[in-house]
Amino acid sequence: MMMMRLHRFYHRLSLLSVSPFSYSLPFSISPNINLNAPFRTPGHLRTHSRNASKPAMSASRFHHLVPVNSALSEDGAAGNGFASASATSAEEDDEDAVIGVKYRVPPPEIRDIVDAPPLPALSFSPLRDKILFLKRRSLPPLAELARPEEKLAGIRIDGKCNTRSRMSFYTGIGIHQLMPDGTLGPEKEVRGFPDGVKINFVTWSNDGQHLAFSVRVEEEESSSSKLRVWVADVETGTARPLFQSPDIYLNAVFDNYVWVDDSTLLVCTIPLSRGDPPKKPLVPSGPKIQSNEQKTVIQVRTFQDLLKDEYDEDLFDYYATSQLVLVSLDGTVKKVGTPAVYTSMDPSPDEKYLLISSIHRPYSFIVPCGRFPKKVDLWTTDGKFVREICDLPLAEDIPIAFNSVRKGMRSINWRADKPSSIYWAETQDEGDAKLEVSPRDIIYTQPAEPQEGEQPEILHKLDLRYGGISWCDDSLALVYESWYKTRRTRTWVISPGSKDASPRILFDRSSEDVYSDPGSPMLRRTPAGTYVIAKLRKENDEGTYLLLNGNGATPEGNIPFLDLFDINTGSKERIWESDKEKYYESVVALMSDQKEGDMHINDLKILTSKESKTENTQYYIQSWPDRKLCQITDFPHPYPQLASLQKEMIRYQRKDGVQLTATLYLPPDYDPSKEAPLPCLVWSYPGEFKSKDAAGQVRGSPNEFPGIGPTSALLWLARRFAILSGPTIPIVGEGDEEANDRYVEQLVSSAEAAVEEVVRRGVAHPNKIAVGGHSYGAFMTANLLAHAPHLFCCGIARSGAYNRTLTPFGFQHEDRTLWEATNTYVEMSPFMSANKIKKPILLIHGEEDNNPGTLTMQSDRFFNALKGHGALCRLVILPFESHGYAARESIMHVLWETDRWLQKHCVSNTSEVSSDLDTSKDGAGKEVTDSENKAVAASGGGGAELADDIESEQFHSKPRLNR
Repeated sequence: MMMMRLHRFYHRLSLLSVSPFSYSLPFSISPNINLNAPFRTPGHLRTHSRNASKPAMSASRFHHLVPVNSALSEDGAAGNGFASASATSAEEDDEDAVIGVKYRVPPPEIRDIVDAPPLPALSFSPLRDKILFLKRRSLPPLAELARPEEKLAGIRIDGKCNTRSRMSFYTGIGIHQLMPDGTLGPEKEVRGFPDGVKINFVTWSNDGQHLAFSVRVEEEESSSSKLRVWVADVETGTARPLFQSPDIYLNAVFDNYVWVDDSTLLVCTIPLSRGDPPKKPLVPSGPKIQSNEQKTVIQVRTFQDLLKDEYDEDLFDYYATSQLVLVSLDGTVKKVGTPAVYTSMDPSPDEKYLLISSIHRPYSFIVPCGRFPKKVDLWTTDGKFVREICDLPLAEDIPIAFNSVRKGMRSINWRADKPSSIYWAETQDEGDAKLEVSPRDIIYTQPAEPQEGEQPEILHKLDLRYGGISWCDDSLALVYESWYKTRRTRTWVISPGSKDASPRILFDRSSEDVYSDPGSPMLRRTPAGTYVIAKLRKENDEGTYLLLNGNGATPEGNIPFLDLFDINTGSKERIWESDKEKYYESVVALMSDQKEGDMHINDLKILTSKESKTENTQYYIQSWPDRKLCQITDFPHPYPQLASLQKEMIRYQRKDGVQLTATLYLPPDYDPSKEAPLPCLVWSYPGEFKSKDAAGQVRGSPNEFPGIGPTSALLWLARRFAILSGPTIPIVGEGDEEANDRYVEQLVSSAEAAVEEVVRRGVAHPNKIAVGGHSYGAFMTANLLAHAPHLFCCGIARSGAYNRTLTPFGFQHEDRTLWEATNTYVEMSPFMSANKIKKPILLIHGEEDNNPGTLTMQSDRFFNALKGHGALCRLVILPFESHGYAARESIMHVLWETDRWLQKHCVSNTSEVSSDLDTSKDGAGKEVTDSENKAVAASGGGGAELADDIESEQFHSKPRLNR
């Protein structure tokens, strides 16, 4: 599914960005990842600074993608009433624990790291001759999050701006020329807009001569809060409004605008005829009724922010409805179609057609807008309707089994290698992954305007689930398919223009087996602005070569590579590889991809990144044949006070033989041979596997720069803690057994092995080891305190779900229902074991958590259960915060709470960890064995719980490319 999402954007964005390991796409580089970006579209590549990131889709190389349109935010001044937490008296501390506190700030050694100025995001021009420095400010104040928002159809809308709420922004744009010697010319600042503007959606025209971006100025009771579209001349840096009329505003609830050609944009605007928002009736016209009198089986996850009544439907239409307009750089405006809820706009590569998607009624009260009826139409770029491609009905009945999809046409896109041909996939299994059929998916293609009676051409048939296509030309395309249950992934070679050429399998492997990953083909930019597979040729060689860009996972860690791959013979030649000793390097993108046709190996030019344990990521251009390397960035160390921290990737073994890994961080200048063991914070996130061997493989590199996010566990290095970051917690279900069949047993066993290792090394005091996690990591934390109390002195659980009966139709990668796997749901729920939790636990949750499964109510009820059994516990609810925390006041308070908890219950702990417990280590083991013997039905995986989780899992990992 990842490939599918990515390919949507190949054909329409002139600016994409990828992160330091790269799948080659058009790109931008973002030193700071946005923690609360409302749009999850491909974004920038970044170096490491304060902001942490969430893992991206596991099927792809894009671990972390940051939208160009959303760079975190505001001035970051703290609110009133802040006081230093480092000198809090015991008496005051006890009082705070009872009555609560105002917003507080952590000690200066933590606060200074979080408040460090953020680095800019970078964006390369389509011709690779210029770089934008997109400037940003620090964490936003809470007042930004406190703005009114409408929660409608699974999304949150800022009605004042008519865009998604909580949208971050840039504060300025600087343009640098990339000189022939690889250096950067002086900065040219884009000017012309008012002071204090907030900039979003920065995009290049296809010829690289202009920029388009949105501008808003926050003024109370002023329409200027709405977004206006501006354009800037890249040569002069002069910016101006695109529309001559001051009454035309951008509607950015879904799509925003797209360059149709070098001088024309298609823009979603707020209809000029729109009046005031509908008013909620004081007295409803009737009761709220939902009915299933047809006895249809409909199972859905615990979606949030859904429509509730007719008023919500009207309000959704009010904010989401756009009028499409074509506007030229000279100000000429032409309407396209009538107002509707348009969700995407995709120009064809030849700039003649538009694929325009919209959603329409009937809406639903049980699923979000992504499942509403969807219509895709074909228009010409001069605003004439051509034909309807499809009109899909409401999709409330998509099964919860992983790999289940919507019925009908899906993933409708333009072929990147053709002027105006579309392609799409259609399921043959009714969208239900539990049905066994062959083929499971069929890929079709068709010209934009087929001849009368011309039927769609079948391009390829698949027995797994379609995952996308990388196009090259009529002789070559790569088709991807995968199946979650078996973790199988396959890559097919097809010849789209030859019916005589039989498709063949290029790669057939397990997605879990990172050691066997051959890499992904690098893509080059075409003159039309699309991205196709780059073909290379060598002197006196008739072979067809691709560039495979891989992470290079090995038992010693990732060693990224670039292989010259003969697509016909399968032979490989490694033409570039990362340094193994000190540095971690990766290939980001092609820089020699502007010309049409095959590239010669001697003309190859690539953008690479380079970092080490102590040196921030920098970017370089490397050219063949002499392999000359030119450094183009010089970012400072974001937290010099931790520049000499110690980092080691460690390996150890679980008692069942599964190999485990973790990253161990130690404070600067700490010497375990001379100093006493340290208090230790273990921060992790469980993962599901089908194979013990795959679970034991090493992921990541010991030489990666340690990115520290604003709520990262690594901040406590500044407080002289040892940090065990991301110890692998594999929950393995081999064969017919599902991973959660023995969740508690494997969780405890993994934690025991991790604790034993840090104690064996003499770096962690056995009575001063705390455990923590976010989202599913919080769920893990609560379970460990319940079932492994002999290991930890206290726990910190942020934004978790603790009672699985509240998520009865699946959670995380569990796709059995509560009624199919009652024992599993109950045994995995720490809520059901609240009476066993005797160690101090700090619960933190955003009051406006919109992530499926992790309702704020989960922490409320868990706290009451703990309190009802006399547990030492504390619950902190953060006003206005969602699943990940964004405001400076909130983040600083979370850090203060966490530091207070660790100082009080970890650093100051003088008792044996296992004292005062009803259950000893042996008892805990028996408890696990008993639970193992209970009969549990087995079944598959599902969608991850952390849909919008920003740093739930591996704080230690610097932004890296995968998800």
